[in-house]
Amino acid sequence: MTDTPARLLGLLSLLQTPREWPGSELADRLGVSPRTIRRDVERLRELGYPVEASRGVTGGYRLIAGTAMPPLVLDDDEAVAIAVGLRTAAGQAVDGIEEASVRALAKLEQILPARLRRRVGTIGTATVAVPATGPVVDPAQLTVFAGAITNNETVRFRYHSGDGTESRRRAEPLRLVATGRRWYLVAFDLDRDDWRVFRVDRVHDAEATGGRIAPRRPPATDLAAYVLERLYDLVPTYRAVATLAATADEITPRLGTAVGELTPLPDGGCRWHSHGDTLDWLAFRLLGLGCAFTVEEPPELVARLEVLAARALAGAGVGG
Repeated sequence: MTDTPARLLGLLSLLQTPREWPGSELADRLGVSPRTIRRDVERLRELGYPVEASRGVTGGYRLIAGTAMPPLVLDDDEAVAIAVGLRTAAGQAVDGIEEASVRALAKLEQILPARLRRRVGTIGTATVAVPATGPVVDPAQLTVFAGAITNNETVRFRYHSGDGTESRRRAEPLRLVATGRRWYLVAFDLDRDDWRVFRVDRVHDAEATGGRIAPRRPPATDLAAYVLERLYDLVPTYRAVATLAATADEITPRLGTAVGELTPLPDGGCRWHSHGDTLDWLAFRLLGLGCAFTVEEPPELVARLEVLAARALAGAGVGG
C-alpha cells in the first residue's frame, strides 16, 4: 500500500480494535515493512492519536485513551449504527442528551457517503419516536454511579421518594438498569442493610466516597427481571374473587393470558381468583367473560362495577 493517507487510515482502523497488534502483523495486513509501520505510528502520534508501544517478544502497538477526542475511523455498518443510535438518543429521557445527540448527528451526517445517508434516512422516515415525557435523568448522576460501579466504590446521595420525603443515602451500587423511560440503580443500602432500587431521576448530589468495597453477591441473577419485580411489588394490587356461571373449561380460553386461578364448583360453575393493579382492569375482565358472575371480594370492585353499570345504563338512555 503506497498511498500514505490511505495507509494511515488503514492502520488507524486496525488500532481502534481493542487489542494489541504486533508490528509484524500490522505490516502483513497493510503490505508494508515493519519500518514503515514504525514511521506511520509516529505520524499518528503527531496527529494526536495516543499509540502505545510495548517491547518484548509479545510486544506491539495499541491505541490508548488520550487527553483529547481524536477523529474515529468507522466502517459502513458502524457509522449507520451510530447515526441511528444518535437519532434514538435524541428522544430519550436523559437531560441534555437531546441537544448533544442532534449536534453529533449533524456532524456525522455531513460526512456520510450518499449511500449511507440513504440508509440512515430510510430508517428515519420509516420510524416514529414517541417524545419523552415525565422526569428526566441528570447525566452527571448516571456518570457518578457508572464510575462507582466500575471502581467498586460506595456512593452517597440525596433521594426524594414518591411521596416527596427526602433522605440521605449511603449505598454500594451494583448496576444501572434502564427500562421504559426510567433509569434505576440497584444498590445495597448501607443504612437499611438491604438491597434497594432507586429511581435515578429522584437522585440529587450523588458522589463517590472513594471507599473501596468487595463486591457483594447480587440479589438476583437477572437484574432487569429483579427491578421489574420490585416495581410491580410497589404498585397497588387488588385481589379479586368471583363466582362464575360457567365451567372452568369454558372460561379458560376467554381469559386468554390472564387466566388467574379457576376452581370448579359443585353446581357446574367455577370460582375465579385473580389480581390486578386497577379495578377497571378486573371489572372489564369480568364483563368480557360473557356469563353471569358474583363478586365476592374486594368491596372496591363491587363499587366500581356499580359505577360502570350506571354509566352504561345512562349511555343506553335507560333510567333517569
